[in-house]
Amino acid sequence: MTNRVALRTGIAAVALVALVGGVVAADDVTAERLLNSNSEADAGNWLSVHRSYDSNRYSPLKEITAENVGGLKLAFAVPLGGTEPSSFGVGGMEATPLAKDGFLYITDPWGTPYKIDVSSGKAGKIVWMCDTGIDKDASSPLLLASRGLALSGSNVIAVLNDGRVIACDDETGDVVWDQQIASEPGEGFSNAPLAVKDKILVGQSFGDWATRGWIAALDAKTGDEVWRFYTVPEPGEPGSETWKCEEAGNPDCWKTGGAAAWVTGSYDPDSNTVFWGTGNPVPMYDPEYRPGDNLYSNSSIALDFDTGKLKWYHQYTPGDYMDYDEVGVQLLMNTKVNGEDRKVLAHFGRNGMFYTLDRTNGSFINATQYVDKLTWTKGIDPKTGLPVEYDPSKSLQVYANGAPRRDGATAEACPNIQGGVNFFPTAYDPTTGIAYGAGIEGCSDVSTKTVAPEDVHPGGIFSGGAAAANGVQTGSVFAFDVATGKQVAKINTPFPNYAGVLLTPGLVWTGQLDGTFAAYDSKSLEEKYSINLGTAFEAPAIAYTVNGKQYIAVAGGAVGIASFGHPELESKQAANMLYVFSL
Repeated sequence: MTNRVALRTGIAAVALVALVGGVVAADDVTAERLLNSNSEADAGNWLSVHRSYDSNRYSPLKEITAENVGGLKLAFAVPLGGTEPSSFGVGGMEATPLAKDGFLYITDPWGTPYKIDVSSGKAGKIVWMCDTGIDKDASSPLLLASRGLALSGSNVIAVLNDGRVIACDDETGDVVWDQQIASEPGEGFSNAPLAVKDKILVGQSFGDWATRGWIAALDAKTGDEVWRFYTVPEPGEPGSETWKCEEAGNPDCWKTGGAAAWVTGSYDPDSNTVFWGTGNPVPMYDPEYRPGDNLYSNSSIALDFDTGKLKWYHQYTPGDYMDYDEVGVQLLMNTKVNGEDRKVLAHFGRNGMFYTLDRTNGSFINATQYVDKLTWTKGIDPKTGLPVEYDPSKSLQVYANGAPRRDGATAEACPNIQGGVNFFPTAYDPTTGIAYGAGIEGCSDVSTKTVAPEDVHPGGIFSGGAAAANGVQTGSVFAFDVATGKQVAKINTPFPNYAGVLLTPGLVWTGQLDGTFAAYDSKSLEEKYSINLGTAFEAPAIAYTVNGKQYIAVAGGAVGIASFGHPELESKQAANMLYVFSL
């Protein structure tokens, strides 16, 4: 606490009066400002995790171009904390920084929020670190990750892996409110919260730890819970018939059914609808434990913002046994499809398909394979958007790659059980109609291990089997025309991509696990700039301005669980850093 007070001394007064990029530095992030985050007034800021409610992650800043990016230089770097391990080891840096009026905000893998003064353009000075009181227990069974913060009014909102949501005062870093929202064993948060109007949206993130997923809305001023939507329905609710727990002799299998909501969703103000992706059913490799389609796992779901009631859903891989979460970014755009104006939700599925849906009702538009090798299905039914092998009369699905079973049968899953695209943020360029993603190229071998219901304990990871890499795992960056669903560019990379992408006019930005940070021409994906900074990149970059000058910021850190068998990645040491670039 003493250090925090010392750090902020002398800085708050500057913040109150400084004019940065034409905006008063101490301006609160109002609901109206977030709603209009794509406006020219906030073009130099990055106010929420996906920058705007459509989750496009497109910055219009154009000082840095494909022609001059070769002159990019590292402006400064800021060391961060959070390298204390859990039982899984040191967590990766997965957080998207936020930028507001000359300050950056970011979390480390334990969820600790930092505010950093970057107004000089020459150095980053930590203003405060909000004291969350998180217990950094090295024996914790959690996989450490924190994907960012929300700015709401005069508060900075953070979520924690122990299930709390806290508000820190933007000026002082003092805790304004602290609420225990996730209270059941094993529950907690790793996604960035989303501030909309007078509410904060959060998603229970630890489905694989034998919990039940949900999305909740909190009062932004107090943190009190307003509504909650469970992504696994309880018996008697619509969708509960898809959890045939009685067939497994385990009537309570839905209680540990997973379907976590561990990546931040999107919001459409015109329809007042929240769109969120959900995770895999649990146990991930043993469908015999939880027969049925397992709604609303592996889905895009649309919720009424005011009530949390379900409007529609689309489930991508019913009765999954390959860990094909569909938590990844839900891109929103308006475009023409076959000459017709459509309100589209586009999603790079972890299962290797690029999907487009009509976001007004969830109806299927198109799906196209984006990974090099995909063996789990022969294709997607053009009428339903479901895998062609799907049989609604069966309690246990068998896709084209076979299925792991308790009798010892195994299955090869291509793409890799982590995707395709996993949590790695994707992006959309509204000026060209092209969507971009980056992910993993490879396969996994999946097997089942029977676990008795009495041996399942919430808070312990519950896989119901195992998966191992099959062959060398590499990566790729790709671009798709949303209107046609056709791939327009693709490059392959030597390591799986775990970072996701940022778009600026003419450029696609991403980092690699070996420490390479690069910019590519957005039409050809030809590399225009790269530098190796050593730390693994598992977070996307952002763009912002100070005094009209454009900067690119990105966080790097430990490899964590993402070495994918590459010895040169396994030997990397942990160091959490925030890097900032400029011309």
